[in-house]
Amino acid sequence: MLTPDFYRQRFVDEEIADLLKKFGAVCIQGPKWCGKTWSSLNQARSVTYLADPTSGFSNRNLAMLNPEYALEGDSPHLIDEWQEVPQVWDAVRFAVDKTPRKGRFLLTGSSTPSRKGVLHSGAGRIATINMQTMSLYETGDSSGQVSFAGLFDGDIPTTKIEEKSVEELIALCVRGGWPAVLGEDSQDSSDTASQYLESVINDDVYRVSGTRHDVRKLRALIHSLARNTATTVSNRTLLADMRQHEDVNIHEGTVAEYLNVLSQLFLTWDQPSFHPNLRSSRRVLRAPKRHFADPSLAVAALGASPRMLLRDLQTFGYVFESLVEHDLNIYARASRGNLYHFRDEKGNEIDAVAQLPDGRWGVFEIKLGMNRVEEGAQNLKRIATLFAREMEKDSSQLPPSFLAVICGTGNVAYTRADGVMVVPIAALRN
Repeated sequence: MLTPDFYRQRFVDEEIADLLKKFGAVCIQGPKWCGKTWSSLNQARSVTYLADPTSGFSNRNLAMLNPEYALEGDSPHLIDEWQEVPQVWDAVRFAVDKTPRKGRFLLTGSSTPSRKGVLHSGAGRIATINMQTMSLYETGDSSGQVSFAGLFDGDIPTTKIEEKSVEELIALCVRGGWPAVLGEDSQDSSDTASQYLESVINDDVYRVSGTRHDVRKLRALIHSLARNTATTVSNRTLLADMRQHEDVNIHEGTVAEYLNVLSQLFLTWDQPSFHPNLRSSRRVLRAPKRHFADPSLAVAALGASPRMLLRDLQTFGYVFESLVEHDLNIYARASRGNLYHFRDEKGNEIDAVAQLPDGRWGVFEIKLGMNRVEEGAQNLKRIATLFAREMEKDSSQLPPSFLAVICGTGNVAYTRADGVMVVPIAALRN
């Protein structure tokens, strides 16, 4: 394998290895700089870098003349940044069609190109993985004494951990889960996230869309997304927020267009709505929560320093919630599950809902401080009662496997007398 020196194991490694056994090719996509190439090299025996500038981008130029040039090498063969030559996708799909052998190719992509020039979706031949930045457990900032998967067994051992201060939690959000910034101080990592956004605004958006967008309006939208991170904000609300705070004149259709481009760049991700009844309209009619690919990007978009966040804990509370839901999404994926949120027409809501493939599900309230654990526990019990009433009408629905409050500060993970589990985020793993 071509595993890089100092490589840190990622939860996605097991998912990649598993899919290579089942499919002819696996595509790992996600925000640039999240570690896609290194995780792919950890599985690969050969590689073609399409974005390599050597000899005037010779690899890319050759692949544009004949995409099969990019496919040459021992299996699994990695084609890095395949979207640089979209025709490579069809070449891989065709090569996989010609032989039943599994695990032949790995592809990485930091943006999703338009379907122009790509004739086939790759369904059944090419599996796709959406990769995120690193969780606190992967970066070494969580002790991992409490298992996410173990929560579904309905109990956790009382466990003491080293408590994180609010200042430390802020530093983790400012730094984010980018592999390359581990070990950097807060100022250096803050500058990195800011420059990342500038690169997206000034270069990547045009590269993906082929259109020169209004940079001021695009910047205003990113600021608005940061002000509304970890909320179910609609496009219309974003539009009103931009007009109020940024003084820009922009059409709602343009907002949707910009959001689509940011999604193509994996700069944002959505946490969909949940209801235990598979046929419920709440799954499709309720707005998703919006998040940046990494909490550090929300901080950078706000232009917030650690000191500013410490003075404004209400704002930091939303950034912290996004950090927790980012990690919960990774842990859920590692268990082949999904992460949702819940909100009904009466305003009842739950911060996060995790569901496993076997249908079991559990609910989370997220609180920055231990002083708000009681508030979170009471809300969880109240919502659980609402679900219990619905289950009386539909016996096919499963009750939640657990109720849990995820907190920032606090040095003990435990189960309360009422059955609600309390888990510091710095104790959690997959």
